[in-house]
Amino acid sequence: MSFESLCEELKLSRESQRAALRARLQQLVTAGAVTRSHDGSYRPAAAAATVTGTIAAHRDGFGFLLPEDGSADLYLAAAEMRQLLDGDKVRVRESGRGPRGQRAGALVEILQRGRETIVGRYIRERDRGVVVDNGRGGRHFSVEDAESQRATPGDLVKLEITRYPSDSRAAAGRIVSVIGDPARRPSAVTDAAIEMYALPDRFPPAAVKAAAALGDVIRDADREARIDLRAMALVTIDGADARDFDDAVYAERDGRGWRLVVAIADVSHYVRPGDALDGEARRRGTSVYFPDRVLPMLPEALSNGLCSLNPAVERLCMVCDMRIDEHGDVTSSRFYRALMQSRQRLIYEDVQAAHDGDRMAGRAVAAVGSELERLYGLYRALAAARTRRGALDLDLPESKIELGSDGHVARIGLRQRTDAHRLIEECMIAANVQAAHYLRRHHLPALFRVHAGPAEEKFEALRLMLQSLGVRIADAARSRTREFNAALESLRQRPDYPVLATAVLRSMAQAVYQPENIGHFGLALSCYAHFTSPIRRYPDLLVHRGIGHILDRRRPAAFDYTVPAMGDLGLSTSAQERRADEATRMAAARYKSLYAAEHIGEEFDGVISGVTGFGLFVTLIDLGIDGLLHVSALGRDYYTLQPGGIRLSGSRTKHSLGLGDTLRVRIARVGVDDGRVDLGLAQTSAPRRHAPHSGRRQRPRAKP
Repeated sequence: MSFESLCEELKLSRESQRAALRARLQQLVTAGAVTRSHDGSYRPAAAAATVTGTIAAHRDGFGFLLPEDGSADLYLAAAEMRQLLDGDKVRVRESGRGPRGQRAGALVEILQRGRETIVGRYIRERDRGVVVDNGRGGRHFSVEDAESQRATPGDLVKLEITRYPSDSRAAAGRIVSVIGDPARRPSAVTDAAIEMYALPDRFPPAAVKAAAALGDVIRDADREARIDLRAMALVTIDGADARDFDDAVYAERDGRGWRLVVAIADVSHYVRPGDALDGEARRRGTSVYFPDRVLPMLPEALSNGLCSLNPAVERLCMVCDMRIDEHGDVTSSRFYRALMQSRQRLIYEDVQAAHDGDRMAGRAVAAVGSELERLYGLYRALAAARTRRGALDLDLPESKIELGSDGHVARIGLRQRTDAHRLIEECMIAANVQAAHYLRRHHLPALFRVHAGPAEEKFEALRLMLQSLGVRIADAARSRTREFNAALESLRQRPDYPVLATAVLRSMAQAVYQPENIGHFGLALSCYAHFTSPIRRYPDLLVHRGIGHILDRRRPAAFDYTVPAMGDLGLSTSAQERRADEATRMAAARYKSLYAAEHIGEEFDGVISGVTGFGLFVTLIDLGIDGLLHVSALGRDYYTLQPGGIRLSGSRTKHSLGLGDTLRVRIARVGVDDGRVDLGLAQTSAPRRHAPHSGRRQRPRAKP
């Protein structure tokens, strides 16, 4: 009933009576006995619909329900979280409002526990063993000494849950393996991530045996019905630390345009649907790259050997052979199986240095120097085509963690992207687009790489933030990438561009794999699939199988996969990709915290990359490490979040700090378990604020 209906039913006419009812209703809402709907009406909590979802716990005791139906999250107070763990599937009822006005819930039923094991830190409390969950929530599990596996305080351990928390009893478990202390053995960070995310790190004997049976050289039968490209100057261009080589490229002039040959390792020739190698590749979904090791999707005999396009050895490949006009548009393409021999294994930095005129680097690539210059010429055309269609161009540097011979973090820096990186990226995008069109044209079930535009709520939050900086973003940007990119171009000359570009990136939906093609918003493409990395991504292997099916002139109905089956594979491979990303982010944050722990008290330049009511997130510019500068560290003033959510302002001094400001900070405290770095202001810190942007659109940067 509405408030007015209640007043009428209860015959309350005086204002004092109405005020008393309003106050009492609010008490009932707060207590969870009554719920208030979005339209303002009230109902008994027992009559409120329940919501099912997954728990996301917070280390401070509270949590959130992430509803299955995609509706807004529900806040769960610490009292409601007492018997819940992160990942649990539960049913709750809406019970009022949380501390920030968000929907709040009360636990109705635990449907399914999310975890049977956890990874955490073993400590001693009151002469008893305790494992503190290393993930979200920070739950404590008691451990009997007889079930501690002789862990020592400080060790990371894997614990099997033997008793889940309840209102009356604490959680308990038994240690099943000791991982070690990252301070003494940094590789324990990766071991913990592998255990926490249940990543397969050993190949079953059947898969190892199947890989070994394929040998290490091309057999005569493998060469049949293949085009011989061994005389073509195909080259691989990768990072210095790359070990598996999926792709090789070659370009030559073709009239006023170019011929581009993208040769990709023919993994589908060796890994067949349903065999032992395929089953393990499907279970993994992707290779996972950590600072100290790689968990490959395929056994190393294939990923680094028989399938890898290593230089000066024969390899089987699947080729996308394209004609590209002077404007960078693909005018025709064809696919075929081939035999190749990579002319040289090149490194991005060497290729770029040679192109820029470095003589020593030039000598290193002299054998293919003319081919590389043709690739750069083609790249300029492809980059121009990318600009015309308005693809997002964030181009942010990546953090690079370098380990010493003892496994400790020797250095953390930023890996800068050059035109050599972009050259290969554009060649791969061109081949991926042609693969997607090829499969769609032949009506074959396929996995497309799709990327939806930003959700309305996130888009509006981003627009509010940009408007507070003096940058306007059109409504059309939600559906047209070109308009979105125009806003990015207007930010590019700002010194805080990386921070703002990251905010733009966070407003985006995550790209996924699915058989329904909806296009790729970020790349401004109507049709896109992953074709170029079958050694390390299962969806690429599926695309190769589809192309091979067409090349063999077999009917679509005879394909090994149906659309529903592709749908299931899209869900699983997207989930495996997210799992790998979360595991590598978790490990990177812990490695960075280990490095930060060795520099406590030292000062660094930072840029404010996030603003909340409780403090500022600051990115250390030269290290790419994120830390928290709590409001309590800002001095003797009361700081409040300003409208727009991008600045904190002191009520007494009117001193203000906001997104993109640079300042000098020192590392104050470090928590390796949760990757947390707490910062303080340096003694001489004087924040430098960037002037508000005029809002006028700048001319786009000319592409080199």
